[in-house]
Order: sequence, then C-alpha cells, then structure tokens
Amino acid sequence: MESLVNPSPAFWSGRRVLVLGHTGFKGAWLCLWLRRMGAQVTGLSLPPPAGPNLFTDAGLDRLIDSRFADIRDRSAVGRIMQEVKPQIVLHLAAQALVRPSYRDPVETYATNVMGTLHVLDGAQSVDSVQSVVVVTSDKCYENREWVWAYRENEPMGGHDPYSSSKGCAELITAAWRSSFCGPASKRRLGISSARAGNVFGGGDWADERLVPDCMRALNAGEPIRIRNPQATRPWQHVLDVLCGYLILAERAAEDPQRYGEGWNFGPAGEDAREVSFIASRIVEAWGGGARWEKVQSDSQPHEATLLKVDASKARARLGWAQRLRLDLGLDWTIEWYRQFAQGKSALALTEDQIDRFCQLSVDQR
Repeated sequence: MESLVNPSPAFWSGRRVLVLGHTGFKGAWLCLWLRRMGAQVTGLSLPPPAGPNLFTDAGLDRLIDSRFADIRDRSAVGRIMQEVKPQIVLHLAAQALVRPSYRDPVETYATNVMGTLHVLDGAQSVDSVQSVVVVTSDKCYENREWVWAYRENEPMGGHDPYSSSKGCAELITAAWRSSFCGPASKRRLGISSARAGNVFGGGDWADERLVPDCMRALNAGEPIRIRNPQATRPWQHVLDVLCGYLILAERAAEDPQRYGEGWNFGPAGEDAREVSFIASRIVEAWGGGARWEKVQSDSQPHEATLLKVDASKARARLGWAQRLRLDLGLDWTIEWYRQFAQGKSALALTEDQIDRFCQLSVDQR
C-alpha cells in the first residue's frame, strides 16, 4: 500500500515552535501533535473560553509552555517572540466565525488584520524564526457563488466582515513577504499562508458551528436546529488540515522562496456537501431517535451558499493529500464525542486519532 506524506518527527523534534491561538480547537490539536513529535511548544492566545474546550479537557496547560496575551497588543506579541525565540511560528489566532463578525466588526478586523500584522512584525524581529504559516480561510476569496473551486491566484475579497478580514490578512501577508523576505532580502524567512474549508473534529465546542451544535443537541436529547440546510461547504477533518500546515511549515523553512506563498488545503470536490447532508449523516450514525429540523431566523445575515477551493497545488508540490474522506472523518468525529461523553480522556482520544491518522495508507481511506 502506498504511504501518504506525514509531518516529519525528525524535523520537529527539539524545534522551538510558537503556536498562536493554542487555546482554540485547531490550535489545541496542533499543539498535541507537535508535542507528540518532540517539539518544544509555546502557545500564545487569549485564555480558553468558559465551559468545555479541548485545551482544558486535554490538560494542555500542563503539557506545554502556555502564555496568555491578545494579538492586538503589539508589544505583548513582540515581547513573547523575543523571549521564546521560536524557529517556527504557526499563526492560528483569530476571530473565526462569520455571524459574530456582524455583531462586532471592529474587533474582527482588529484581530484578524492588525493581529496578523503584529505576528509578522514580531517574527521579522527575531533572527531564529525560519518559517511563519499564517492560517486564514477559504472565505478569503472573492466569492462569486460559482461551481468551480477557487485556486490560489484568484482575487481576494469577502462580503461579510469575517471573510473580508481574512482577505485582508492574505494581502498583508503577501505584501510583507514581498517587501521584507523577497529574493533580494538577506533574511532567510519563509512566510506562507494556508486556506482551508469548514474544519470539524472531536473536541470542538465553539458556538455557531455545525458539528459542535449537533453534538450539544444530541447530548441534551434535543433536535438539531439548522438555519441554512441548503448551504454547501467544503468539509474536512482537522487532522487533514493540520497535516497540510505542518508539511508547509517544514518546506517553507527549508526553501523560503519556493514555498513562501499562499496554499489551499481543501477536500475532494464530492466532499463539498450541503449542511443538511452533514446533519443527516450525524443523526443516522448517532441513532436513538436523533433528528434535525430547520429553524427560521428573521435576522439571518448573509452567508455564502457555495464555496470550494482547489488543492491541486498542495497535492502536486507538497505531496499533501486528503486521507480522511467525509464519511470516515465524520465517523472519527462521532467516535471522539461519544467516547468522551462516556468518560474517556480527551488527551487519550486525541493522541490516539493522531497516531491512527499517521498510519493510514491510500487503500484505507
């Protein structure tokens, strides 16, 4: 069976890594994976939210060097960069939801735009940094609601504050790279950006995300309430996405000019499915009379109904490939939540799935 490309433990072992946004869902998974490979991990983020969250449930505060600060605070970001002297910076800290961006657009822009600028500035000032990966979103593209997947050379845009702020973050990253890390620069620093779709997986408890909303309803014995069942999204498991981020960080550190650019990490075209499909698949797997229902919202803000990204470049140049197709990824996710509800350790569940993911082959997808 053909092996798939995994992040290299030989690269990450002993390497100083700064993860911004480590108390979030993707950030917590990323820190646990890095720790599993022997990296010296420092996290910088706001404190975790009240209630269940993977950072707290997995005991990450005891496993890594955890720092709490706001990326809108330029001096705090710069100070921590100087103290940690990271070799790799993975920037996932963000206001990450569309609907809250309507409620507080200024905070969204301040976090996603100025926060990104502070991270780039801080990394530029520390000679040890070899690679920075800025994580944005598939929503950074000017969405024309067409059936074709967006490629990395498509225009940036955004109808809502969240999407627009992610497009701005991409433009800032590209401008910083060309201004301070181009071929004429003496600084050997790979600055890349990563764009992924709707990410799901065990341990996500964020409000206003489909899978966590489903799990909260199911655990409470209530119907799942869906606002926009016809919306089509590119769904992908968190491990597929993080695998891409890690491989990209490795390559950009080794060859900044070749890999310091924007990259899509999207699922197969057929894994762009309607919200109703995901909800139906979850209730079918959960059983026990679970169901979903559509609810009306008089104040429903604009959300894209069709959005896909083309990951051909990542497959061809990074050797990255999606290995958890939608059905298998949902099975792993439901398994995580079910076993967690039955009392199994969040740390053990997460590390077990990381190990299983790295052992998958093409024929097992």
